[in-house]
Amino acid sequence: MNPTAPIWDLSSGQKGFAVPEKEVGAPTERPAGQKNTSRRRKNNRPASSNNPQNKRGRWRHVFAAVDLGTSNCRLLVAKPTKAGFRVIDAFSRTVRLGEGVESSGALSTDAMDRAVEALKICANKIRRRKVTRIRAIATEACRLADNGSDFIDRVHQETGLRLDIIPTDEEARLAVAGCSTLLDRQTDGALIFDIGGGSTELVWLDLTKVKPRPDAKTDAEAIVAWTSLPLGVVNLAERYGGGDVASASYDAMVEEVASHLRRFEGASAMKSVFESDNVHLLGTSGTVTTLAGIYLGLEKYERSKVDGVWIDSESVHQISKRLSTMTYEQRAAEPCVGHDRADLVVAGCAIFDAIYKLWPCERLRVADRGLREGMLFALMDKADRERPRRRRRRRRKKNKKPVNVAPETAAT
Repeated sequence: MNPTAPIWDLSSGQKGFAVPEKEVGAPTERPAGQKNTSRRRKNNRPASSNNPQNKRGRWRHVFAAVDLGTSNCRLLVAKPTKAGFRVIDAFSRTVRLGEGVESSGALSTDAMDRAVEALKICANKIRRRKVTRIRAIATEACRLADNGSDFIDRVHQETGLRLDIIPTDEEARLAVAGCSTLLDRQTDGALIFDIGGGSTELVWLDLTKVKPRPDAKTDAEAIVAWTSLPLGVVNLAERYGGGDVASASYDAMVEEVASHLRRFEGASAMKSVFESDNVHLLGTSGTVTTLAGIYLGLEKYERSKVDGVWIDSESVHQISKRLSTMTYEQRAAEPCVGHDRADLVVAGCAIFDAIYKLWPCERLRVADRGLREGMLFALMDKADRERPRRRRRRRRKKNKKPVNVAPETAAT
């Protein structure tokens, strides 16, 4: 197979590559001597539940979501289940695509090379898993860079992936959709935040609007306000330093983030809800999952222990302050930090502290999920709404000899 063959979202009509129907849900062979107990039709075909041609909506497909952020490149490949989906492949790599964008206004050659190499791995995994529905997005780094569109063209040429540079409002909606299952429905409100490499998205939810209606779409009907700050772990670390960070520099980072939050007037609509104390924070980002791993004392990062865990917010604040006073090497020695994030985690801590300073909720829930999961759910919903193709019945050829009738002698 051509390694640069185009990959596409078939549901959108874009170019892509499809999986032969026989490879989707194909029945497995029976061991020798085992009786066939499956239901059969008169024509000896398998029952509809085992026949790929009769599958509907999401059940016909293998899905993939690619998220190229300012700092990381991530992939999820999944198959649908009754409860949601089952991940069958995944990939994550720190590429720092947005390195230097704030000062130069363009993506650097080295950063683009790192990202393309990571995306090639994603593309190969997508082909091996025979994906039939895909969404691939790029965020803040490509939004800001003058050469962002040129980079997208290069990615398509070298990997076959078509990246969409999504706006900030869609990024916020996808973050909510990806982690909304972790919301505490017994509370009155929640603040979801996603600390990225080049931006931070915050979404305020009023859960009292959907409590009496369990069938309501929380991500659409509970959103009261949202904002996107042009501040993330990469651009803050470049501005204030990510090595040995002085206490004054850390305080300056916290204050800069807080000043942006204070200027956002939309959050005032949730003031009365948050004053009730029956609210919580929900964080989805590498910063929050790293802090959770340290809080749990993990010797190595384990998603199964981090995703969905509840943490006392004040404890996370104290961990953030402690990390900010460490040297670069001390942070790198932390099992859940490492060298890849040792210079970025302090900026992430500053962003969390600014949020906690203005919205001091006692409880924080950690989500090791976000944009990719939101994309997968959206792709599956879209597949369910598609009208299935009708199969044309082949007409049987008659063995009668053709009769040639001259036009002038035809009966009228």
